[in-house]
Amino acid sequence: MWWTWPFLPALVLLSELSVVRVQTAPCQTCRKLTESFITGLERTANKNFGGGNTAWEEEKLAKYARSETRLLEIVEAACEKTDFECNGLLEQIEDQVETWWFHRQQEAPDLFEWLCIEELRLCCPPGRFGPDCKECPSGPGGVCGGLGRCEGEGTRLGDGECVCDPGYSGNLCQSCADGYYREKSSNESAGACAACYHSCKKCSGPQDYKCLDCKPGWILHDNKCVDIDECGTELARCPSNTYCHNVEGSYECRGCDQACVGCMGSGPARCKKCARGYRLKGAKCLDVDECSERAIACPGLNEACINEEGSFHCDCADGYIRRDSICHMYKKGLFDDMTDDEVLVLQQMFFGVVICALATLAAKGDMVFTAIFIGGVAAMAGYWLTEKGDYMLDGFLKGR
Repeated sequence: MWWTWPFLPALVLLSELSVVRVQTAPCQTCRKLTESFITGLERTANKNFGGGNTAWEEEKLAKYARSETRLLEIVEAACEKTDFECNGLLEQIEDQVETWWFHRQQEAPDLFEWLCIEELRLCCPPGRFGPDCKECPSGPGGVCGGLGRCEGEGTRLGDGECVCDPGYSGNLCQSCADGYYREKSSNESAGACAACYHSCKKCSGPQDYKCLDCKPGWILHDNKCVDIDECGTELARCPSNTYCHNVEGSYECRGCDQACVGCMGSGPARCKKCARGYRLKGAKCLDVDECSERAIACPGLNEACINEEGSFHCDCADGYIRRDSICHMYKKGLFDDMTDDEVLVLQQMFFGVVICALATLAAKGDMVFTAIFIGGVAAMAGYWLTEKGDYMLDGFLKGR
């Protein structure tokens, strides 16, 4: 038994979650686990017990090649610690792995076939699918005519239908899909399916004049697919305040200009009606300058009107600042016009004066001021050792 594995306690905690996840892709998980197990077999192929008397140990403890020691070494490295699906499955099938290791290796050397297909019934052989491993539909070229894949092949899942390669369709992918035509072959075999011109649904060749039927949004005319202008018909359906813009094979609904309420195209000249804040001038809906047209656009004291597209707003006039919804005259402070460098220099001077005063008091033998002085010097030293101190020193040396 494997209850001595170092990672098993974590597996016990995650076992319920792991079982659920394993059900999502059981065959893929089993395949990955067996492939990792085989890799472990190859990695340990030339190893032995090691130690002082290897010959005696192999004689008494059985050969390393078939030993439980080697099995545990392989199993411990079979799954990544974060791979919950692999670890969850490995925990569930310890008995089967031990059975294969000690009793079935010789008669069933293919671990994947014995474990995943026959014993656990999680997978099917190639070319088969579903709970009963039914045979996938096959044609002259193999499964799905060699031009697709069988849904669920190799697993106990899927319905076995052919999922055809691009350009092919049919039960066995024997036909050309819409938008493709059959190329002529130099021999008796069927030619490959090649793409039609982009607007053709069916065609006899790659040129635009060899269309037999058209994709939606196009109409056939003289073997060519001509784009339908949905914007000129009743086919277009655009929401309010948008307009129809025709594109190849379809149309787009684009937003009207902000000056419009409803429009027939882009720009302020295609408006059905002007939006609020705009007025029709000539053929365009243009912004109304409320600041010049209104006698008192901003009734507040010391306010100025600022016009903007489609509207306006009120702000304090130059020299005034808003406080409590009222514009008050702005009074400059003592340091308002100082640059950052000048403020830093002033701070240095202030700290210098403080340190000098403390040094003078400390020189008189006052222990309290001596302690404050030492602390101040230490703080200044730490400050100058910072990047900001370096920046200030650099500015000072350069005369800034």
